[in-house]
Parts: sequence; C-alpha cells; structure tokens
Amino acid sequence: MAMHNACIVKQTSRPVATERAATVAFANRLPPITRRDAAAAALGKSRPVVQISANQSGGPMFLRNLWYLALPGEQLKRGAMMRKIMLDEPLLIARDADGEPFALRDVCPHRGIPLSDGAFDGREVECCYHGWRFDRTGRCTAIPSLVADQNFNLERVRTRHYPCREVQGNIWVFFSDGDDSDPSHGDDNPPPIIPGVGGRAPGLTETMIFPSAVDHAVVGLMDPAHGPFVHRSWWWRSQRSMHEKSKKFGPSPLGFTMLRHPPSSNSGAYKLLGGAMTTEISFRLPGVRIEHIEAGRHVLCGLTAVTPITAQETEVNHVIYWTQPWLRPLKPLLRPFVRAFLRQDRDVVIKQQEGLKYESNLMLINDADMQAKWYYQLKRAWDKSQQDGGAFENPIEPRELRWRS
Repeated sequence: MAMHNACIVKQTSRPVATERAATVAFANRLPPITRRDAAAAALGKSRPVVQISANQSGGPMFLRNLWYLALPGEQLKRGAMMRKIMLDEPLLIARDADGEPFALRDVCPHRGIPLSDGAFDGREVECCYHGWRFDRTGRCTAIPSLVADQNFNLERVRTRHYPCREVQGNIWVFFSDGDDSDPSHGDDNPPPIIPGVGGRAPGLTETMIFPSAVDHAVVGLMDPAHGPFVHRSWWWRSQRSMHEKSKKFGPSPLGFTMLRHPPSSNSGAYKLLGGAMTTEISFRLPGVRIEHIEAGRHVLCGLTAVTPITAQETEVNHVIYWTQPWLRPLKPLLRPFVRAFLRQDRDVVIKQQEGLKYESNLMLINDADMQAKWYYQLKRAWDKSQQDGGAFENPIEPRELRWRS
C-alpha cells in the first residue's frame, strides 16, 4: 500500500481558558512550513508526517476580527429581539423600527441580567430588573431610579456593541479583539457577496446544531471523500458511482477556491437544472463554503456557514439562492432533501464524538484531506497576522488535487 502524507490532528479535553491564550497556544504548537515542505508540495510529493494541536485548551480556536453568520434575516422580524450564543459570548440581536439589525452583549452592566429578558420598543432595550435602557449602540439612555438633582453621567454606562450587517438576506456579526465603536470595523474583509443573485433573499434556509467543536464541523464541510458513504442515496451518490476526480485549486480572499468546472457525473441532483452547467466551490475563513453553479443564464448557489456556539457546539446554516423561477414552487419538496443532507453530516459528527473520547490523534492525508490541511494553515496565518499587526498572507498555492469519490 502506498504511503500517503498524513497530518495528525490532536485535540485534548481541557476546558477553554481564554480565546487569546488558546490562539497563542495554537500558533506556538504548529510546526513552521519549511522550504523543503514548500518545494515538496510544489512537486506534488508527500510531506513528512507532522504533529499539530488544534487547541491546547480543549476546543476550537475562535478566530477574531472576522464576520460570522448569526442567522438568516427571515428569522428576525422588525421590532423583535433574540438571544444568541456565539463564540461563547452572549448576544442580543434585534431589528429596530427602521428594519436595521444590531447586536449587543446580552448582559446588563448594572446587575448582569440578560437584556433579552426585558422589553424592546423598536428603538431601545429596557432591562427587566431596574428598567435601565440602552440604544442600538449599547449606550445607556435612562436609569429610572435617578432623581433630578443627582449628578450621574450616563455616558459612563455601556454594554458592548458588535458591528452587525444584513447582506443578501443573512445577518452577520463581526467579532473584533478590541473596540467595536468604530462603524468601519470589518470593512477590510466584509461578509461574502454571492455573485449573480443581486440583492434577493435566499430561496431556502436550514439551520442545524452540531454537537462538536467547530473544527470538526468545518473539516467535514470541505471533505470531498465522504459523500458516497455518508450521503449515499438514489438521488445523490453511492459507492458504485465512485471514480477518480481531478480538480484545480487556487488562492482566493481569506481562503481557496476549487476553480470552475463541470459538476461531477455522480452528482445526480444537478442534472435537474438542465443545460450546460459549471460549478465553482470556494472556502473562506472563518468557516464559509460557497458552491456557485451556473446553468445557462441562471444561477444556483449554496452558502454554508459554520459558526461556533461554544467550544463543543456549532451551528451550521445552509442558505440556497436561485434565479430559476420554476424552483420556487418546488421549495416544499426541496426542504426535506436539504434537511436530510445536513442531518447525515450531523449524525456522522455525533458518531465521531464518541470515538474522540478514546482517540484524540486524527489523520489528514493527501490529496483527499488537503483542503482540511489548508484550513489549519489559513487559521495559523490569520492568527499570525492578528498578533503581528501585519497583513494576512494567504499560504495557499495553486495546485491540482486528485481523489476518488
């Protein structure tokens, strides 16, 4: 049996200390990419086995200064608010009377009550404990217990504000590692824009919770070899349909892209679109996969965003856009297939968690697992840029990968 390049991913089970400590631990424990490794990769040769640790403190590293998908916009009505846990932080996400979303830390700075347990009039959030009110920027606007002649500066009281944007029907929140008062935060790397669909809202959205660390969810998302086994079905793929594939990849903003190509012959569902089709699949940090299909003059696109809730719980949002008018009446029929697809991925991750109780060393091989290796390289490069204060240098080089699926 030919020996493949293997990457051992080691995860421990100690509780998360702090995100910054975890980030430093992650960066310090990853081996540098040597000139010999780079030359071997350029020649298509196997690199030696390396040992990496996804996080010394036992969970995924939460990357900062990036946009995370919080929820599909259709789930948040005008004048409503909701509580979300993202990156182990409590958030209140609301849509004001003008229809604009905003996000605050869901803790009243007075006595620690979740602000989402209070009231929202479309302009201000009122704490249910003592009636302190906060505007959409997190600034305290009223403390009912103060009397007229008491000299108290309300400007001293704030709850954290998170930059928040709605883009093509999805609400994104920016998690910085510093001051969030600057409205331009996140402008350097804005949320992704789906080409060819304009400003339209998604045709279909589905959300599912994965009881796993975000890294396992992301690696499963980009794994090209599990389809015939995890997603086997008459309408998708089976083991009998497996064949060798060769795809070209290149660097793209915050990640990499499988360059545009005809869909695989064993992707039966694509045949329903008809016409000459091409597809392009991109991945970008922190955990967003976009599959963009062109079928004649029409576009079908799936955006899958992986957002950590806690160190061991992850939310996966799958959002589908299309320009084909005839697909809209089929929406009730499409949803069960999308839900089944996500459920299959979730169920195999649940099984994986059982194995991880007894074995923490995991393998990544060439070429089928190269995208997972790139993910870890991208995380390391992003963390380095944040620590050094320099520009992010994408480590991905153009390459052709081959595998069977």
